[in-house]
Amino acid sequence: MDSSLAYIVTLVVFPLSISLIFLIRKRNSSCANLPPGTSGWPMVGENLQFALLGPQKFVNDRMKKYSPEVFQTSLLGEKMAIFCGAQGNKFLFTNENKLLTSWWPQSMKKALLFPEFVENSLKEVSALKRSFMHDILKPEALKQYIPVMDAMAREHIEKEWTPHKEVKVFPLSKKYTFDLACRLFLSVVDPDHIKKLADPFHLVTNGMFSVPIDFPGTAYNGAIKGGKMVRQELLKVIRQRRKELMENKESEAAGRDLLSRMLLVTDEDGQFMSEMEISNNIIGLLVASYETTSTAVTFVLKHLAELPHIYKEVLREQTEIAKTKGPDDLLTWEDIEKMKYSWNVARESLRVTPPAQGAFRESVTDFTYAGFTVPKGWKTFWTVHTTHKNPKYFPVPEKFDPSRFEGSGPAPYTFVPFGGGPRMCPGKEYARLEVLVFMYRIVTTFQLEKAIPNEKIVYHASPVPANGLPVRLQPHGR
Repeated sequence: MDSSLAYIVTLVVFPLSISLIFLIRKRNSSCANLPPGTSGWPMVGENLQFALLGPQKFVNDRMKKYSPEVFQTSLLGEKMAIFCGAQGNKFLFTNENKLLTSWWPQSMKKALLFPEFVENSLKEVSALKRSFMHDILKPEALKQYIPVMDAMAREHIEKEWTPHKEVKVFPLSKKYTFDLACRLFLSVVDPDHIKKLADPFHLVTNGMFSVPIDFPGTAYNGAIKGGKMVRQELLKVIRQRRKELMENKESEAAGRDLLSRMLLVTDEDGQFMSEMEISNNIIGLLVASYETTSTAVTFVLKHLAELPHIYKEVLREQTEIAKTKGPDDLLTWEDIEKMKYSWNVARESLRVTPPAQGAFRESVTDFTYAGFTVPKGWKTFWTVHTTHKNPKYFPVPEKFDPSRFEGSGPAPYTFVPFGGGPRMCPGKEYARLEVLVFMYRIVTTFQLEKAIPNEKIVYHASPVPANGLPVRLQPHGR
């Protein structure tokens, strides 16, 4: 570079650098009392520490070091404030759509959503359409699906479990929950068709929380490719169903599965959901079924295999229900309502090993919490571990104790496996029914014994048994 060019560059760059430093300092001075913590390494943040330590230890270590209420870090390329404890949960849940709005990591949005929706996917859904998702997943709407859930659980167990002396619970739970979701959401029952959705979905869930490096061979690249394949397949299903509805074909599926209902609903302006909106909603439900609910089922069975006295009480309750049924009778809503102890066991499992570690939000304005300022644009994260494993809220938290949920149960904002506030998981009741139906069929058929007593738990998007949770099956009456 000659001297004249160097001089020109200096004239341009130096003032810009001074201006940039001034703006940064001005911004920092206006938000001088940021939450304590560290951003970690440039570009990398604290992603590596989070992955190595796991979410619970990562958060607990920083609560002790910085603040038990809120601390800052950098994850997924974003400045982030981690809110802790019941008060932190309450603050975030009650300020949804006021100080905060929903936010997904870029890797997750690019893997799951159509490109047109990546930037504004969570901000342009009407209140009516959002409430519709809650309406179709309410208990009253889901009652009709219980016999279908039960029939599929029975068929799945007869085919995938009964012929074997030992099985791996986690992959089988994923298969059952995904097959069931395809049946109830889309009326897709053909195994080859389900496989065309399940195989790319595996790529999506493996990479949707990965470092967003889009090179061939990376998990993120696989997630993007898998998401595109899933969306293409869903569009075919959506268009075929729309055609059937327009032709007034009264198929068994029409008007009964969730897809048909989505195609028929209109918003406050009389507008139908677009194909892409429907696809986004279906994908969200499938993710929950493939990842979250299957994890919940897996760890319920893990605890039943580990704790004979808990298993015995669940078996007693489920046997009382089974005595009222004929050989071919399927479960009903009334049967589900009798499973009080079984649901307490499932909830305690959700407390001890929650499938979802928490959820993200984005601040839409500067706000103050616990004396610290969280700037506009920062991301926030609430985590289940600061309450679920806290002896202040759950005495002797390492003990598996379903009686915690008797009577009035845990204090508000302490048991949060499904989140809270306006964004509470709309699939909460669906998950409850699915878990209880599967518990009934497994417990009344087998006693379980872990094949690897001290199997490790590893964390991806959700906790996962390192070896898939192999269990030995002892059928009743043998």
